[in-house]
Amino acid sequence: MNDAGAGAAGRNATVSARISPAGGLDILSRHEVARLRGASDSGLHGLLRRCALAVLTSGAISDDPRAILEQYPDFDIQVLQQDRGIKIELTKAPAQAFVDGQIIRGINELLVAVVRDIVYVSTQLEQIGSDLEPSDALTQVVFEILRNARILKPFIDPNLVVCWGGHSISREEYDYTKAVGYQLGLRGMDICTGCGPGAMKGPMKGATIAHAKQRRRNNRYIGITEPGIIAAESPNPIVNQLVIMPDIEKRLEAFVRMGHGIIVFPGGVGTAEEILYMLGLLLHPDNAGTPFPLILTGPRQSAAYFEQIDRFLRLALGDTVAAHYQIIVDDPAAVAKAMAKGIDKVRNNRLDTKDAFFFNWALRIPLEFQIPFRPTHEAMRGLQIRHGRPLHELAADLRRAFSGIVAGNVKEEGVQAIEQNGPFDIDGDRDIMQALDKLLQAFVEQHRMKLPGGAAYVPCYRVVTG
Repeated sequence: MNDAGAGAAGRNATVSARISPAGGLDILSRHEVARLRGASDSGLHGLLRRCALAVLTSGAISDDPRAILEQYPDFDIQVLQQDRGIKIELTKAPAQAFVDGQIIRGINELLVAVVRDIVYVSTQLEQIGSDLEPSDALTQVVFEILRNARILKPFIDPNLVVCWGGHSISREEYDYTKAVGYQLGLRGMDICTGCGPGAMKGPMKGATIAHAKQRRRNNRYIGITEPGIIAAESPNPIVNQLVIMPDIEKRLEAFVRMGHGIIVFPGGVGTAEEILYMLGLLLHPDNAGTPFPLILTGPRQSAAYFEQIDRFLRLALGDTVAAHYQIIVDDPAAVAKAMAKGIDKVRNNRLDTKDAFFFNWALRIPLEFQIPFRPTHEAMRGLQIRHGRPLHELAADLRRAFSGIVAGNVKEEGVQAIEQNGPFDIDGDRDIMQALDKLLQAFVEQHRMKLPGGAAYVPCYRVVTG
């Protein structure tokens, strides 16, 4: 129930309301409520406000982390403790989140997910894993967040397909992601993405139609994000289960622990980061022979994109890296069939190894893939992108390089660092740097760095090729 009042009309119209949370959040302690209301360094109000505003503008087309806050500078959110539970008070919230003064049910649920995850991460996780090895402790943290969010579902055969790809893609590419999602949905597969627009929305949209045709209920459209990304990539409206992980590394681990296969659509530096993360794991000797289908796909117009990605991966990591992925161009049905076949191998392997279907405990994720990378200018200059290293370690540093560019493009902290100190320097072996520079330039030319329509893209990086 809402007690809503409308603000000014127009594009940035607002509504003030006091709402009852929908699903999954019944009570909070006084300490938790106080932290959510607190504006001090130990308080969580600023983080809550940014993430809540992103949810309330679900479907907005922007990748500027400051734009939404500038559009709604007077927005505020407060969590109120009451005798019968909690209420969420919204002040001058985006009117697009309401219909006739009532908050849209799906947005209410995503707003609850924001409060739930921020509270849980800040108040509970510091006690987890104190008696475990560092890597095991971080995996336990990922598991606990997902379990608290009620995302992990036992007694379901493997069917969760993770879809990666860019938020800034062409119409042809977007339509193709829908076609692939449709074929996956016809085969009873659920979808997990980074929750934003573009290639993160398309597969979910296609799957909804297929699921409806198959009269399939209890479908999962899972969105996994993190605080630095959600402000630039608001959740798309199809997401029905949202999880906010504390950082990009735990977000990536959540994808591969939960997912049973990965499909990669065209994208930019964030997509390249995800590819390198997955390949780094598959290249680790401890994961040799572990089935994990990884398919790169796009429409015919995107064939050159995957050729560029393939050339770069082979140059940096050797030709043998190509054994860990499959490229399928312009054939959604073939993609879905290949994924179904790959997931069947995953199922048999989990049965043989007695691993859970809902969480891949057996996959080895080294500590260097788990420790959060803070992309400062010094850290970016210190990356060791050189031949001769173990391939999984080289992949880890390449992943960090792309992660730094993502931060400089769309994360508030990274944008500020670039404004203050200029572009990041990326150095390494000359042939890798030349290939990296060529790949990044192609991303710029294809408008994969930022959404088109704004000012011309100014690189936040400088690749040392001399």
